Amino acid sequence: MDREIIIVVDPMCSWCWGFSPTIGAIAEEYGARVPISLIAGGLRPLTDKPMTEQAKGEIRHHWEDVNKASGQPFDWSFFNRNGFVYDTEPACRALVTVRSLKAEAALAFLAAVHKAFYAENRDVTNAEILQELAVNEGIDANDFTKAFSSRQMTYETAGDFHRSHTMGVRGFPTVILRTGEKATLLCAGFRPFDGLKPHLDEWVAGKEEDQETQAEG
Repeated sequence: MDREIIIVVDPMCSWCWGFSPTIGAIAEEYGARVPISLIAGGLRPLTDKPMTEQAKGEIRHHWEDVNKASGQPFDWSFFNRNGFVYDTEPACRALVTVRSLKAEAALAFLAAVHKAFYAENRDVTNAEILQELAVNEGIDANDFTKAFSSRQMTYETAGDFHRSHTMGVRGFPTVILRTGEKATLLCAGFRPFDGLKPHLDEWVAGKEEDQETQAEG
């Protein structure tokens, strides 16, 4: 039967960074048996105002929670930035671009953007940095730049945001298991891999129950 693991994320979502090891473990454990699809959810797309000190405080609180729950590292010097515009659209569009050019590199690229932003304090709203990270995953620099800056990729990224919304996703990360026309919500929010593995094992083995269906896509 047609199956797919759908992961809805944003490359600049701190809880998605916390979830990054889980995504990696899902890919390692099940990727050879079931296709894994990434959808860019759009946490703060097209934000155009610099972060205020209040916003920095709120975001720092989230990062501290993610660090405590997941153990993922953070470069706290991010909060010394002045005038940073927390627009997640470019990073989402870069993910969609990589998915379009080299689908098998999308998971690694997502992990690289997460690490660059959260652990290395790199500005992943910057097209040059996104290009560098894409090149590191084996994508031609000119191909990336041409596609990334195209109207088509802007539309495809907006399409991801729309799909996420119509699927009922209201937070990231969200993992949905699709079996034919049926979609089952595996998790909405951060979960360690060990807590998800028993459910994934049952689903891959074809033992999921009808009453678990909570989403349609």
